Amino acid sequence: MSSTTNKPLTPWRAPKPAKAKKKSSKAPDGAVVQSLNGGWGYLFTAPFVVMFLVFGLAPVVYSVYIAFFQWDPLDQTHTWIGIDNFTRIIVDEQFWLAVRNTFSMWALSTFPQMIMAIALANVLRNPMLKYKTFWRTLLLVPNITSVLAVAIVFGQLFSRDFGLVNLAREFLGMNDHINFVSETIPGHIAIATMITWRWLGYNALIFLAAMLAVPNELYEAASIDGASKWRQFTNVTLPGIRNTITFVLVVGTIGGLQVFAEPLTLAGGESGGDSRQFSTLTLFLFEQAHMGNWGYAATIGIMITFIVLIISGINFFFTRRIGNGENVQ
Repeated sequence: MSSTTNKPLTPWRAPKPAKAKKKSSKAPDGAVVQSLNGGWGYLFTAPFVVMFLVFGLAPVVYSVYIAFFQWDPLDQTHTWIGIDNFTRIIVDEQFWLAVRNTFSMWALSTFPQMIMAIALANVLRNPMLKYKTFWRTLLLVPNITSVLAVAIVFGQLFSRDFGLVNLAREFLGMNDHINFVSETIPGHIAIATMITWRWLGYNALIFLAAMLAVPNELYEAASIDGASKWRQFTNVTLPGIRNTITFVLVVGTIGGLQVFAEPLTLAGGESGGDSRQFSTLTLFLFEQAHMGNWGYAATIGIMITFIVLIISGINFFFTRRIGNGENVQ
């Protein structure tokens, strides 16, 4: 027998494969109907892609472009200066002052806000609480309030002469009035209070959703073992919402680096106060753009992006370590 033949090893012929039956165009009951034309997906996502390209990507590319120029929008002149804007920003004391102010306001608002939001969410989680929908809806009222209105109201509260805070201090026997507009730390505390009041309820609802996802069996087992409410909170609730805590921290960090309306309103201008104690990164960018230094303002925006990326990378590292249950050393 020739080795080149393709005969079967048995004396019987291999059966011919049966012809595949044509699939019915009608889908059986309960079956998932597949899309006949995948191109419809591109049509429905096209509006988002177009909006992102026009209002998202294009401004970023344009900002990177003008960062290498000395750009004056009034007389429409622009001169190529290379990386001079980047070398200038590294030694700019006002820029680093804005960085310190921004992180100071971020720290004073983010960490106390997270502690209070977790505590508030734990109270709302109580199954014995009445009118739950009312309290949860009430928490969203500060978040939907205009930022400018919030800044104006709190600006009146922290007024030096007739502010409610100083009047309360005077009622308690402390006659020295705090100038929240001229002093650095009190001013940062005032702005942090505005941010905390606006975002406390929103973050509390996020933590509440995470707490409700923790299985009740864990609390029942802890209660049977004799764990107190505080031990249940520290050993069951907090480990169950650790990923949510990291998420709120990341989002709060990004939002804290973009604080703008509160210091602008409290300082009464884009300069950030008499000693620039309210000058944040976004307010400093706005000031430079208002002065006509578009190239330098674009450079500030790029630096803000780099800072956000670095902090997001650090948070991502801690997120993966915490999510995997590892100890961060």
